[in-house]
Amino acid sequence: MDLFVEFSFEAAHRLPNVPPGHKCARLHGHSFHVRITVSGPVDPHLGWVIDFADLKQAFAPLHRVLDHHYLNEVPGLENPTSEVLATWIWDRLRPDVPILSAVEVRETCTAGCIYRGPG
Repeated sequence: MDLFVEFSFEAAHRLPNVPPGHKCARLHGHSFHVRITVSGPVDPHLGWVIDFADLKQAFAPLHRVLDHHYLNEVPGLENPTSEVLATWIWDRLRPDVPILSAVEVRETCTAGCIYRGPG
């Protein structure tokens, strides 16, 4: 069974490694949307895979680091593409959420990425 929780945060960034003249090299911001998906069996007694509150609690410290910040100044996000951000979130959530199966990052309504872990 898969279940998910969605979060949003506002942040600014710029992409330092894009070709000269690329619009994303300039400072700009997004309303980022993140979907955390976990996979596992439904506990026969509780009737759930994991408590939604546990996922919200696990993401809360990351939200504090990301929301209303300049992502390029966050250690590990010096080149904060959606792909790098999804991997960064995965690496920090996985120790506390071993059943993590995907991190989706959307930086606009129509563009984003899904990271399903290394390998």
